[in-house]
Amino acid sequence: MKLLFFCYAQSDQVDGISRAGASHLADGAAMFWQRRKMEKIAILATFILVAFIPAGASAKDTQFWNLTADTITSLQLSPSGKNEWGRNQADNDRDHTVDHDERLKITDTPAGAYDVKFVDKGGRTCVVPNVQIKTGAIFTIEEKDLKGCSK
Repeated sequence: MKLLFFCYAQSDQVDGISRAGASHLADGAAMFWQRRKMEKIAILATFILVAFIPAGASAKDTQFWNLTADTITSLQLSPSGKNEWGRNQADNDRDHTVDHDERLKITDTPAGAYDVKFVDKGGRTCVVPNVQIKTGAIFTIEEKDLKGCSK
């Protein structure tokens, strides 16, 4: 009996599966579960990235950068020379004004040449003609650009 047990214990096969094969199967199962865990982490990371990126962030916004001396309370655009003023773009801002050195998101305005009319807190009304607006770019108006202003 001892000899039979010893031979069985020394054998490379148990129930028809070799010891090396059993070890290989265990390694394969461990790799399978590790791969599944990594896939879950990758899916979760992708979900988090997509969830926290704002919908409009994929494309740059067209913006106006106020480099005039005063806060602007009204900003309207018209295709150059047409005198067809659009809505007040300052309404796109939280406080409906554009402070000096503040940027304002411009909406519903295709690329092109526009006349820009604004009113500042001091009551000055200015029209800056033929301003080039490009989609996804920033356009500025500086104090030196102001020639046709009235109060």
